[in-house]
Amino acid sequence: MAHPGNLSIVDYTYHLPDDRIAIHPLAQRDESKLLVYKSGKIQESQYRNLASFIPSGSLLVFNNTKVVEARLLFQKHTGSTIEIFCLEPAGFADVTTAMQQTEEVLWKCLVGGAKKWKQGPLEKTIDVDGNPVTLSVTLVEKKDDHCVVQFNWSDKHLHFATILHAAGSLPLPPYLNRQVEEEDKERYQTVYAKHDGSVAAPTAGLHFTPELLQQLQQQNIQQAFVTLHVGAGTFKPVKAATMNEHEMHAEFIEVQASFIQQLIQQLQNNQPVITVGTTSLRTTESLYWMGVKAHALLQSGGASVDIAQWDAYELPQHFTAAEALQHLLQWMQQQQMEVLLAKTQIIIAPGYQLRIAQALVTNFHQPQSTLLLLVAAITGNNWRTIYQYAMDHAFRFLSYGDGSLLWKD
Repeated sequence: MAHPGNLSIVDYTYHLPDDRIAIHPLAQRDESKLLVYKSGKIQESQYRNLASFIPSGSLLVFNNTKVVEARLLFQKHTGSTIEIFCLEPAGFADVTTAMQQTEEVLWKCLVGGAKKWKQGPLEKTIDVDGNPVTLSVTLVEKKDDHCVVQFNWSDKHLHFATILHAAGSLPLPPYLNRQVEEEDKERYQTVYAKHDGSVAAPTAGLHFTPELLQQLQQQNIQQAFVTLHVGAGTFKPVKAATMNEHEMHAEFIEVQASFIQQLIQQLQNNQPVITVGTTSLRTTESLYWMGVKAHALLQSGGASVDIAQWDAYELPQHFTAAEALQHLLQWMQQQQMEVLLAKTQIIIAPGYQLRIAQALVTNFHQPQSTLLLLVAAITGNNWRTIYQYAMDHAFRFLSYGDGSLLWKD
């Protein structure tokens, strides 16, 4: 597999005019346009017709993470505002456990106006189901690219997720360039969102309605769920000249052993696996490489299968997908795990060969982004033709925009 370290990000750019960025969602989720790419050919349809482009017996993999109200504003007694943007927990192996903490929790955050925050806690009173709760935040440590802060709250029965729901606001993508509106509270979540922890929506899933999910089920298209909590790094621009110099963001994943078993069954039956969203793809492909790592750990007894940025290009490549997943299951049994909690920093870029997924449902992504590199890994140089078609045929771009079904070349 070719190593993408020497790829130059300027080769993955296109002109995206502001008026092509969807600032608001369509009135109906599944009325968004759908571009279907297969074997070099492009068709145009709507999401509500997705079932007609997917073979019976396929498995659709969704990311059921839920966007949290990660943006918090505190006022100093001087009147200046400090904005705290929650990135990920500090000192926890997974987001779910951190979200269920009571009374206090440590979190990695971006702090707007950090220079004005010298010392001492900031406080505010919030309303939780009609009851006043005091929320305070203390600066613990300043790092190069984030701060570690401690949250404390006065009602010891409340989980941190509940506190965020009451105190914060949704972190809309910066390129929308507007305040959160009432409709965003519903529309910037998928209809199947379940586990609190993301600071950005898995946007490919925003097009699905309960009716569409039911229709897919009736066509014998199975559905399965993984959890990858989307970090702010998903918006991190690639500023390095080559990918070797870019640090890929790491994200938390949570996967049931029963899902890995389902994937093995699907592969053995030679039935397609289709991931909904780049996060679902990152998760399922990471499982393959975690299985490769697990094979070595079964002998050594190691306790982490976390995936680093270049693991997919440097680990042994000879296992079939079913073999790798089987090794992962065996290792999980050895560790007495029913649920896999791990971190992945996988980078999927041209040169990468998909191990598990045959297709991806995804939106149209920003120029010079790692998400566009992922699309190019699936479609090769045809990504340019696909994006030009979308541009020429009035498709809407980015989080609230239209989407595509891309079959791997």
